[in-house]
Amino acid sequence: MPESNRGVALGASAFILWGFAAMYWPFLSAAEPAEILAHRMVWALGAMCLFLLLARRGWAWLLPILRSPRRLLPVAAAAVLISLNWWGFIYSVSITQTLQASLAYFINPLMTVCLGVVFFSERLRAAQWVAVGLGATAVVVMTVAYGSTPWLSLLMASSFAAYGAVKKYVSLDGLQSLTVETLVMFLPALGYVVHLEVTGAGTTFSVSPGHTALLIGGGFVTALPLLLFGMAARRVPLSVIGMLQFIAPTMMFLIGWLLQGEEMPLSRWVGFGFVWLAVCVFAYDQVRSSRRRAAERAAVTDLPDAPTPPPSPAPRE
Repeated sequence: MPESNRGVALGASAFILWGFAAMYWPFLSAAEPAEILAHRMVWALGAMCLFLLLARRGWAWLLPILRSPRRLLPVAAAAVLISLNWWGFIYSVSITQTLQASLAYFINPLMTVCLGVVFFSERLRAAQWVAVGLGATAVVVMTVAYGSTPWLSLLMASSFAAYGAVKKYVSLDGLQSLTVETLVMFLPALGYVVHLEVTGAGTTFSVSPGHTALLIGGGFVTALPLLLFGMAARRVPLSVIGMLQFIAPTMMFLIGWLLQGEEMPLSRWVGFGFVWLAVCVFAYDQVRSSRRRAAERAAVTDLPDAPTPPPSPAPRE
């Protein structure tokens, strides 16, 4: 499979998992969002250590990174940005605002595409511009329908778009980068969890064994899609990542509407329709572009070999 197609598959898998995550965090409603966030940071490192063991990567690569501020700084910045995104998502779900979280991830692809064009000189094809325009229209419709400035959505969208851009400057593969990101967040998060337990405000062991298991499982729910996203971001342009991100908010809309019973007025249905149309246009453009590239490669392969020129006559004495 070509690297670009592999990147699209990895990115799509990450966003499908993020879509399902909207159903996971409400089961932890007994804990405050800050406590859930701290547990995500702690157990995500445990998940990454397990992934490293399974991949048989070893740890020899880690010490040179920790000793190099130039290499560590972008990873630390990515860790801060993704922490902001995690908190915003957990908080929005905990106050039963899944649709606001969905709006965040509708806005986010547009921010990602803009970053790709402005900072990485990426160029969009005509059909991709049409898809972006349809997505922008959907975001405007949903924002007007919401009735106020969706600050929570803007926080989640901007932090994740910036996270994707910063990952372009990280000179590590997806597994290594995410391990260092979780390592950067580990000590502050562990300190906060210990503080909560010592003061009696924590819920790690005081609710139920199922609650404890869900807190621990949050590390894997966190690490796996981020790992897939990091691998995808290094294989495809930000413009492609930006359009794939419509998968997660579409799933969140369906979860909020069908499973959680949130209201779906006509204005939100109109915005939802624009998003689906944008996804269809983008998918059509991707298929057409892939077929064109395959045809061009086949044409080059089928060209007849150039005739061998006759040998030059021997020079006269």
